[in-house]
Amino acid sequence: MNRDEQVRPDPGLALLSLYDTALPEVYGYLLARCGRKALAEDLTAETFLAAVQECRRTSTDPTIGWLVGIARHKLADHWRALAREERGLHAVASQHEPEADPWDEEIDALLAREVLGEQSPLHRAALTLRYLDGLPVGEVAGVLGRSERATESVLARARTAFRHTYLRRTGGDTA
Repeated sequence: MNRDEQVRPDPGLALLSLYDTALPEVYGYLLARCGRKALAEDLTAETFLAAVQECRRTSTDPTIGWLVGIARHKLADHWRALAREERGLHAVASQHEPEADPWDEEIDALLAREVLGEQSPLHRAALTLRYLDGLPVGEVAGVLGRSERATESVLARARTAFRHTYLRRTGGDTA
């Protein structure tokens, strides 16, 4: 170890100086997407722990955008874990229906959040990353750890499941 490495300041200090500003941004991002305070708090803590580790490992200069990116991955990890748990509890038959895309319609935001919460973790993750975060399908695939083709298929099934649940809740036609 040379002398420069010995006197190099802890890169976690840069993160500490950003903490007060970044905390509400990261927490708000997570709460808006998961809708549960306790989960958002846990994921926020995981985000900052991961950020400290990354800062120390790579000497990254932290920014709020970088922290939100870590939060996005933590949320996706959480949803993946829920999906694995659900698959272990029961097998789900996938539905393959022709798709008519109603995403241009105006919907009730509160009801949409409730309906999103009723979807499987994988569908919730895919829809959130694609439509709330505005990520292109390729980036959604990267976050979910799937191929682009598999992600397009997941998005198609997720949109169909969301539409059926939403229409059922509003008394609309589900056909």
